[in-house]
Amino acid sequence: MEIRFKKTGTVVTEDSFRAIIKNNDGPTWNETTPEIAELLNAEIVLEGIQPQPTRYQTVFRDGVEQINGQWFTKYSVADMDANAIAAKDADQASQVRSQRNVILADWVDRMNPLVWEVMTDEEKQECRNFRQALLDLSDQPGFPWNVTMPEVPTVLAKKN
Repeated sequence: MEIRFKKTGTVVTEDSFRAIIKNNDGPTWNETTPEIAELLNAEIVLEGIQPQPTRYQTVFRDGVEQINGQWFTKYSVADMDANAIAAKDADQASQVRSQRNVILADWVDRMNPLVWEVMTDEEKQECRNFRQALLDLSDQPGFPWNVTMPEVPTVLAKKN
């Protein structure tokens, strides 16, 4: 919780508010209510609504604002710089590749050689195509944000 001093407009945490009042020989109290704050010439700051940023924006606290007689935290949105965008894209790409690597390990790379030998040539080719499609995920036009995972071939789905 935050408290706003009416006289100065300064906003502090509740703990700081209590300490300031105590250090100035003020009273002590159990719960900070709007009534207590009013008696101490202060106002409770309510949590404001945070905007929904786009993928390449960040939300930051931008002070407080008064709406209909009550004080709220104010939030604003800022566009990320090129370095932050690159870092976010790299993180997303890493997550997609990690997901891909799990699929490769679980569905393809652990293929039992005996199972491989009894598969038809068509089934083997489906597995090769599936593996290659997984490896080519980063070549998709929407990578890393809009990626379509390839469908698991029926022969692999039966084996797992």
